[in-house]
Amino acid sequence: SVILSYMQTIVGVLRGGPSREHEVSLKSGAAMLAGLPEERFAVRDIYIDRSGQWHDRGRAITPERVLRQIDVALIGLHGEYGEDGEVQKLLERFGVPYAGADSFGSYLAMHKLMAKMRAKEAGLLTPESRYIESAADSEVATHEIIQNFSQPVVVKPVGWGSSVGVSLVGGYAPVLAAIEKLFAEGAPAVLVEEYIRGKEATVGVVEGLRGEALYVLPAIEIIPPEGDLFSYGAKYSGKTREVCPGNFSRVAAEELARATKLMHRALGLRHYSRSDFIVAPKGVYYLETNTLPGLTPESLLPKSLAAVGIPFSDFLGHLVGLALDR
Repeated sequence: SVILSYMQTIVGVLRGGPSREHEVSLKSGAAMLAGLPEERFAVRDIYIDRSGQWHDRGRAITPERVLRQIDVALIGLHGEYGEDGEVQKLLERFGVPYAGADSFGSYLAMHKLMAKMRAKEAGLLTPESRYIESAADSEVATHEIIQNFSQPVVVKPVGWGSSVGVSLVGGYAPVLAAIEKLFAEGAPAVLVEEYIRGKEATVGVVEGLRGEALYVLPAIEIIPPEGDLFSYGAKYSGKTREVCPGNFSRVAAEELARATKLMHRALGLRHYSRSDFIVAPKGVYYLETNTLPGLTPESLLPKSLAAVGIPFSDFLGHLVGLALDR
């Protein structure tokens, strides 16, 4: 067993972090730590607290010190820092291979407007939107939104993940209040989109699975509680129903698969990602892409893996292999 221990790959799992999704990140990280096959990997639980301080085995440590002691990193972080490319830059600087999008791909996908522009260039439908760069522009933008968009509209922060801060509002005062609230809470920018009525769908892709360059997992249909958008609250309360595979026509399912592959490539992502869509009567509308989709037991990607009979531990082992380019 001594010889074996020398051969084990040391996998650092990064979790926590200074984002609004700290708690969910802890759960994703815990699922990764529990799911990595013990016989192949020695795991290190690397906790990053809300202030951004790194910890290893309960002690504060510099990123540099702990990163020297691992072979590869799995990122269980969500939202800012983990999903916007910041932690990836750090890993790149210290030469630690990691699973998931590189720093630039992470930044592009997290910046919802740039992601939408890539989708448009790729010929996909995406909801019309108005980008608001600063709180000072809120009133002018709200006037334009009321004139140009049918109500209600979707107001979302740019640069946060997981439906945090997303609201569905209509009318001048409510729209302005929703925009101002996001800026007051520190959102870097705000995106207001036309509300597309239809079925919500999310589709994961994994590179190199089952011999395919980009393996598309079955589309999940997301059925929020009556009248509630797929908000952060609805997402983790268990009230949202998720059907996998979703009830989509063959044509819609094929378009979802095509669009997901297209966006994984258009954003220059790596290893795995999950894209969100609305399937409307007029067609499939692209919303956004998650470069570090949640991996908690309640999360969507593990559900779609289970639906095609891929054990979670196999998927994690596969990610390590992708990161190490084996």
